[in-house]
Amino acid sequence: MSGYTHQAPYPETQHGGQSVAPYPAFQGGYGEPVQAPAPGFNMNYNQGPPPVMFQPGPMGAAPPYGGSPGAVTPAPAPAAVVPIGVPPGLEYLTQIDQILIHQKVELLEAFLGFETNNQYEIKNSLGQKIYKAKEKNDCCTRNCCGSLRSFDMKIKDNADREVIRLIRPLRCASCWCPCCLQEMEVQAPPGTTVGFVKQDWHPYLPRFSIQGPNKETLMKLEGPCFACNCCGDVNFELTGKDGGQPIGRISKQWSGLLKEVFTDTDNFGIQFPLDLDVKMKAVLLGACFLIDFMFFEKVGEANQRSSVFS
Repeated sequence: MSGYTHQAPYPETQHGGQSVAPYPAFQGGYGEPVQAPAPGFNMNYNQGPPPVMFQPGPMGAAPPYGGSPGAVTPAPAPAAVVPIGVPPGLEYLTQIDQILIHQKVELLEAFLGFETNNQYEIKNSLGQKIYKAKEKNDCCTRNCCGSLRSFDMKIKDNADREVIRLIRPLRCASCWCPCCLQEMEVQAPPGTTVGFVKQDWHPYLPRFSIQGPNKETLMKLEGPCFACNCCGDVNFELTGKDGGQPIGRISKQWSGLLKEVFTDTDNFGIQFPLDLDVKMKAVLLGACFLIDFMFFEKVGEANQRSSVFS
């Protein structure tokens, strides 16, 4: 109707001559506890702890649908701003303060005593694989030089991209030769040196310097007199360059009698400050592998080295 104008509803007349609104007024108004919220609105919502960030999977790969409920699928890379100065592939290390390293069992080495290239899985505290590492050298070097052998070790992420390279030259094993002690170079990405691990001379303690790219000492690492895991963990304490209270640790973890006796497969844990430079976290990863080869690697029937003397 062209002459119709919208007006407020007329009041209704009740018995007794009183006028009331046609719709009952709600006591308390919208949002009071007596009134139900609108559909989809969650009152007093508690978001809870932030989600755990997983190591990114292969680039461009989408998580599969219909997988088993217990399967863990790496999440895609978060759309966040990457901090300046972080080498590609090490972004995940900025989010964690500990790493677990598990050496894979080699059947040929376990049963025949024939030394093969060491392989490792690097995991977060939830047991999810974030990197993998594999030693690279020749058969003669492995079986003739034993645990002192030189090698290149490639560390790759879940996208099979090499993100760290460890280079260990051939060096002396005795503390009586202070001019030629153990060391390792750490590159991230390969070709760019981010630091060094250098053994410091000491008459009976295993000591190491964690150095920057110009070989400036930034932290110290010190282990026990006898680095022998007899039914217990072996801890190498991480301190500042001037010593003091520990700020981290590299631990050789006890993995069981049978596994310790018949194989040289090792389990390690690395703890470091969450805000530590990610490049130094990569150098500590290299220090862990150097310690493994120096003190816990067995070749054939030879026993593992337990101190700086042997």
